[in-house]
Amino acid sequence: MRRLPALVAALLLPAAQPVLLGTALSTASLLISGAAAQAQSSVDALLEKASALQGKKGSEPEMIKLANQVLAIRQSADAYYLRAYAKNDLGDKQGAIADYNQAIAINPQFAEAYYNRGNAKSDLGDKQGAIDDYSQAIAINPQYANAYNNRGVVKGDLGDKQGAIADYSQAIAINPQYANAYNNRGGVKYELGDKQGAIADYSQAIAINPKDADAYYNRGNAKSALGDKQGAIADYNQFIATNPQDAYAYYNRGVAKYALGDKQGAIADYNQAIAINPQLAEAYNNRGLAKSDLGDKQGVIADYNKAIAINPQYAQAYYNRGNAKSDLGDKQGAIADYSQAIAINPKDADAYLNRAAAWQGLAKVTEMCADLAVASRLGNSAAQRYSAQMCQ
Repeated sequence: MRRLPALVAALLLPAAQPVLLGTALSTASLLISGAAAQAQSSVDALLEKASALQGKKGSEPEMIKLANQVLAIRQSADAYYLRAYAKNDLGDKQGAIADYNQAIAINPQFAEAYYNRGNAKSDLGDKQGAIDDYSQAIAINPQYANAYNNRGVVKGDLGDKQGAIADYSQAIAINPQYANAYNNRGGVKYELGDKQGAIADYSQAIAINPKDADAYYNRGNAKSALGDKQGAIADYNQFIATNPQDAYAYYNRGVAKYALGDKQGAIADYNQAIAINPQLAEAYNNRGLAKSDLGDKQGVIADYNKAIAINPQYAQAYYNRGNAKSDLGDKQGAIADYSQAIAINPKDADAYLNRAAAWQGLAKVTEMCADLAVASRLGNSAAQRYSAQMCQ
């Protein structure tokens, strides 16, 4: 299933508010207070400018410059936060974490700094560290829906699927219009086998945001898994309308069309998937199957050859190429491919069964019966019948 963009965008930090100074007690203190007020006003103006640049691509160097100007005047949690935000957007995750650390040291109640530091840690693979930061953000702000959502993502990555669902559910309870949380919860339900529950969540995400292309894609996968191929195709169509360069969407739509008997339509989609991603071995393999059904035996082998060249451990492609060679009368070539499929996947009962058929074509009864025996032990009912009839 397609992996969704998991982490929502970091929250924007509001510009810091001016600090109100106390009444002056003397001429000297009045001068000091006036200078402090001027400095504070300058800091506030710089922070406001930097905050306004958040999320604007290409503005990161200016954000860093403005934050540095603030830090040259005084220590500021907001300035470290904004500089971290810019560094993170530039790909400097470690630098961002260092600045978030400084922001938190100055302001230990800075929930957004914990949240965004968690994002950076997650990007660097420190999943447990990310969970700890999201949890701290939630402890400071129990209504922090984004922190629940992102903690759910990381829990899911660590295999805690039920914990992920609990966090997505809490994010939804806080914000019932949180389409991304519905989408993410749907993904975990799908992984746990609850396809209907996944569809319900994807549908809710779409109801909230009809332009949520990923929700259409994922709902298409769930519908396809439940046998609703037409519904899946309709959802893939919606996704492709806004993502015409997504190879997997064409591939998955091709799979659904093939299941409905539209072999030419499937080939057209596999062709498109391959044009976008020439390294998509599965598309070559499945195009080969569709060509085989349409009688294009040589075209079939060319596609299986390409799939195997891309992925030499692709057992199914060897198996399928073996079938194609057998159909063309090349029993030895078929046996070689079945043998390769078995070497990669020794529990492939069908490969043993079909290799037995190829051995039979070469009048190799001993080898045929040996393969039928293995396929029978692996639970292949056809092999059990043939073995009882031919190898007693």
